[in-house]
Amino acid sequence: MANGAGNGGGGNNGAGNGVEELQPHPVKEQLPGIRYCVNSPPPWLEAVVLGFQHYLLSLGITVLIPSLLVPLMGGGDAEKVKVIQTLLFVSGLTTLFQSFFGTRLPVIASASYAYIIPITSIIYSTRFTYYTDPFERFVRTMRSIQGALIITGCFQVLVCFLGVWRNIFLSPLSIAPLVTFTGLGLYHIGFPLLARCVEVGLPGLILLVFITQYLPRFLKVKKGPMIWDGNRCDRYGMMLCIPVVWLFTQLLTSSGVYDHKPQTTQTSCRTDRTGLITNTPWIYIPYPFQWGSPTFDITDSFAMMAASFVTLFESTGLFYASARYGSATPIPPSVVSRGTGWLGVGVLLNGMLGGITGITTSTENVGLLAMTKVGSRRVIQISAAFMLFFSIFGKFGAFFASIPLPIMASLYCIVLCFVSSAGLSFLQFCNLNSFNTKFILGFSFFMAISIPQYFREYYNGGWRCNHRLNWLADVIRVIFMSHTTVAAIIAIVLDCTLCCESDETKKDCGLKWWDKFRLYNLDVRNDEFYGLPCGLNKFFPSH
Repeated sequence: MANGAGNGGGGNNGAGNGVEELQPHPVKEQLPGIRYCVNSPPPWLEAVVLGFQHYLLSLGITVLIPSLLVPLMGGGDAEKVKVIQTLLFVSGLTTLFQSFFGTRLPVIASASYAYIIPITSIIYSTRFTYYTDPFERFVRTMRSIQGALIITGCFQVLVCFLGVWRNIFLSPLSIAPLVTFTGLGLYHIGFPLLARCVEVGLPGLILLVFITQYLPRFLKVKKGPMIWDGNRCDRYGMMLCIPVVWLFTQLLTSSGVYDHKPQTTQTSCRTDRTGLITNTPWIYIPYPFQWGSPTFDITDSFAMMAASFVTLFESTGLFYASARYGSATPIPPSVVSRGTGWLGVGVLLNGMLGGITGITTSTENVGLLAMTKVGSRRVIQISAAFMLFFSIFGKFGAFFASIPLPIMASLYCIVLCFVSSAGLSFLQFCNLNSFNTKFILGFSFFMAISIPQYFREYYNGGWRCNHRLNWLADVIRVIFMSHTTVAAIIAIVLDCTLCCESDETKKDCGLKWWDKFRLYNLDVRNDEFYGLPCGLNKFFPSH
């Protein structure tokens, strides 16, 4: 460009020399702009408010999955409430385990969507059709689900704590599709869930975008003393948005707008149709085998273990994203294995207590780290304390759990986009001018959309729906209908076979940048972010 400008004529030489030459944006191993990183806690009052935000966001999935599954099992509102409290209790415990002894990253443990397919197969199993009493059918089904979860939890604990999972070392090129689809893969709980009550969800989405993105810019431009710091808008945007939209929903409900609407519309839009507040006891402590002794069926466990395999990929991608938004160094494989092992403990606890589904890392809460620009570990620990408190003192928790799901979906539309963009940010370590890189990236993205769509059409009444469902079909559905798992498998296989030929290809896929993160001891900063208390690191090898 400088030579071209010089050839234009001698009179422009002075102006040409004054033009600043543009340089590419520098590569950042740790994300700048984070107000509080993993080990730098905010002031206590601010940390409590931020922790409560994470608790509120985790309620969406905690309420949604039992609301879908418990009625299919024959349970009523009372059973649904107990399952929600149990699931919230286990999520809080697992989050504390993760923050103290796992990855030590600011991540929330929550219910997993990946288990819905095998759980639904158990619910519709012919062995439960003989029970005419709905409560008896619920109890028998729950015991079978618990047995499968216990076996799956033991499987995940062994795979991760014995070091099998730490052998998967990902390059930035394979991490990019993995992390991106942990966010994009949950598109069905975004606008489709919001549109169930669009007159409530859409205003919530517009208001949240305005508060977090436009209001800070307006306050910065405004002259004179400011009553409200613009930097606080994105930090507390969720706390500002939810009460306003919730109040608007209450006004619509009280004015009788939904009185003559279809039942599905009333369930999604009204603030008094969840059945949680009236059926929740004031104090309830979940205890092991509250529904009776678990029953075990090996075929149920195979599909559950496939779901565990899917959550391993999802949680691995979210660990990398949370490390990014916590302004930490890329997480070493040994720490990833340690973290997924504690998630396996959460699955085991859910199986013992009756939490109806498995445990994984919460995608939504990782996105909230980015929206607030606060990646502090203390905030997450406070959030876990809120989970435990409201799971035991259920009346208080039921009030917040009654927030209509379309309002939560408006939040998901924002926070999930941050998770997806975290995956794209890892491409800064790769050579995007390499055709090898372009193929691996484009092929993994395209197939991660195309393959799950094929299996969704095949098994859900598409062009070839004459099939017999069994445990093998459930395994196939769980794995290949997961956008994240398909993206990860394809990217890892192509990365390992196409990017290890020479030093040049390793450099193109970013391995040269990340060689020092392969082992825990190769970077002195790892102890600052991932070191365990009380000298426990010696029990978790770094290789």
